[in-house]
Amino acid sequence: MSNFNEQRSRYGTYSTQWDYVQDRFGEKDLLPFSISDTDFMIPDGTIAVLDEAVTKGFFGYTRWNHLDYKESIGHWFKQEFDCSIDPEWCVYSPSVIYSLSVCLQLLSQKGEKVMTFTPCYDAFFNCIGGNQRELLAFSLTNQNEEFTIDFAALAHAFETEKPAIFLLCNPHNPTGRVFTEDELSRLIALCNQYEVAIISDEIHMDVRRPGKQHLPILLFADQIEVPVVLLSSASKTFNSPGLGGSYGIFSDEGLREQFLSVLKGRDGLSSIPYPALLATMDCYRNQKKWVEELNQTVDENFAELKKILDGDPRLRFTIPEATYLGWINIENVPYSMEELQRVLVKQEKVAIMKGETYGPEGATYLRFNLGAPKEKIIDGAERLMRGIRYLDEQ
Repeated sequence: MSNFNEQRSRYGTYSTQWDYVQDRFGEKDLLPFSISDTDFMIPDGTIAVLDEAVTKGFFGYTRWNHLDYKESIGHWFKQEFDCSIDPEWCVYSPSVIYSLSVCLQLLSQKGEKVMTFTPCYDAFFNCIGGNQRELLAFSLTNQNEEFTIDFAALAHAFETEKPAIFLLCNPHNPTGRVFTEDELSRLIALCNQYEVAIISDEIHMDVRRPGKQHLPILLFADQIEVPVVLLSSASKTFNSPGLGGSYGIFSDEGLREQFLSVLKGRDGLSSIPYPALLATMDCYRNQKKWVEELNQTVDENFAELKKILDGDPRLRFTIPEATYLGWINIENVPYSMEELQRVLVKQEKVAIMKGETYGPEGATYLRFNLGAPKEKIIDGAERLMRGIRYLDEQ
């Protein structure tokens, strides 16, 4: 098992978060809490599998369309969520955002609207706009840092705006909501009523607080009367995005074949990276215990972060239901985001994402990545507090 409390250097790995932090923050050598990968090594067992493959030395074209791969995905969904997945529904994709791009093309026309809950993952903005679709932002209702859905307003938006697709992110990035059975059923009912296709990005599904149960959209298959696809990957949970690879789960054969036609025919992506194949299969077959330890670590990190942030009553922070991403409201701190970021970057040498990256609802927020050893979390949180105190004293 990996030691989640040991700090290891990621410098020299071409890490976007560490080696290239200057790209986003304008300075080198910052302590980063930015993009959503973690500072944890993949499981020891998975490293051993990859070591064996490297020793063999064969990295030719690799097939994903076999039961070893597809059944490993089904195994994970059954084990973790009691959700039965036919292996034939599973399709390899190079990334969730690639899958989203193709599904936008298959399920809507240029100029049509794609609705999603906001604030939202910033890549959604570019993917929707880049495909010449119109983003229809529907703000989650914020009640003292508890985020809910105003279903009356949502129904009105469906009726008047007529979206072609609802893009669901569950668990939700950046607020960390895990949507309930009632919420998902009501959302599905609206999609059925207004004939709106559903794309569900569930890449954060495994990292949740105790007692919070993720409900994959396909658990509701008997309720859904519109096209639906579930997109996910092992990469967010097991910190393996650098290996490449994700998957889509298409219960409808026609839509699945259309996706494969684009994947293999138009875009020439019929071969999966061999390390991604091996890692996904091992993680989903053998690494449940590792995920339990990961979640325990993240839970403890959130407790430490909240304890530190509670030292300043102007900061509003509620531990989220899922993800390793803290969503910190700094609205009552009497400094602009630019002033605060200047002190954090130039003086405290810490990189924390501005919430406005995820839409206008995030203008007074910081998104803080807690996927790291506890010592780093404490260090980063204390730098944030020190930066605020510095501004107070000016």
